[in-house]
Amino acid sequence: MKIFVLNCGSSSLKYKLYDIADETVLADGKVERIGQDDATVTHQSIDKEKVKRTMPILEHTVAIQECLKLLVDKEHGIINSASEIDAVGHRVVHGGESFSDSVLITSQTKRVLTSIIDLAPLHNPANLAGIRAAEKLMPGTPQVAVFDTAFHSTMPKHAYLYAIPYVLYQRHKVRRYGFHGTSHKYIADRTAALMGKDLSSLKIISCHLGNGASLAAIDGGRSIDTSMGFTPLEGLVMGTRSGDIDPGALPYIMEKEDLTMADLSSMLNKHSGIYGLSGVSDMRDIENGIAAGNALHITAFDVYEYRIRKYIGSYAAAMNGVDAIVFTAGVGENTISLREKICENLTFLGITFDHEANRKMGKEVELSTPESRVRVFVVPTDEEVIIARDTAKIVN
Repeated sequence: MKIFVLNCGSSSLKYKLYDIADETVLADGKVERIGQDDATVTHQSIDKEKVKRTMPILEHTVAIQECLKLLVDKEHGIINSASEIDAVGHRVVHGGESFSDSVLITSQTKRVLTSIIDLAPLHNPANLAGIRAAEKLMPGTPQVAVFDTAFHSTMPKHAYLYAIPYVLYQRHKVRRYGFHGTSHKYIADRTAALMGKDLSSLKIISCHLGNGASLAAIDGGRSIDTSMGFTPLEGLVMGTRSGDIDPGALPYIMEKEDLTMADLSSMLNKHSGIYGLSGVSDMRDIENGIAAGNALHITAFDVYEYRIRKYIGSYAAAMNGVDAIVFTAGVGENTISLREKICENLTFLGITFDHEANRKMGKEVELSTPESRVRVFVVPTDEEVIIARDTAKIVN
């Protein structure tokens, strides 16, 4: 069974083609700068050379069409016809309270997704555009929506409600939703396999640390809390996002700096976090700055690490224990110094740390020693394979 996984953004899309029988990635690629005359298409099929092309691509239908052309191309492709694709799995950022699991896309599904666009105005319209484009280009091929928020739908009410007038939840569904759900789900499943234990018996803290970052407390395979909230802005310090901030500071800043709501949103989402503290948003630049003695880079790193460690401690308390802590995504998989500092300051949990193992970057590895009461892992995430698995399960 061949599953085509699509992740559509407003001006870009990523894709992978899976043979789900053994989860082999047959081909993958991306289209960038959709909407412009100099859009780029990058594609690579298994055991073939990578190809990159520049061309006008003004909307998602054309973008997906170019991807399909490459998949069936005699020189660069891997299939003979698009009819060999059995189903399409779409990443959809926000399912609200309407979708607690992946679903087959129907006209009703699209109506509901349209009705909750206000919950994710930057993401869900692009996801819907990808769905409509794929339906147009592959009529009759089943389409499945897999939601970033769905994994966190198991959070109890006391974890997802904000202490604001309850009528705002009733009228407008203002609550904590959480994101990165496909990543956290993959990490939970893979960690249980590495430990040789049933997921239902484990308490896992999953640390998805990339430009966007979130933690999840996963008890028995169920997300009971996560650091992102109504939007991906809440929680950890991130590359350009502020994370948690006193709401009372916001009108004060707006008044002092004469900011509009749009200005404030831009500041919190694009000009804060690591970037706001240091002037750079990439953790590699932060590490280089620390090596050079840059005081702002040192401070930014300390703030970033402290917020992660504080959330880990709170999630250990929320679950009344923890069996494993797992680092994933670009920063989590590759920043040796960050993992070391976090774990060296969690010895109260009974963690003993293997510094030699920690020197590995971007690889699946255990960082704890045999005597450690809590096991620590690095597990490279694979959100697309979760989408492919859910798509195959629903179609079957």
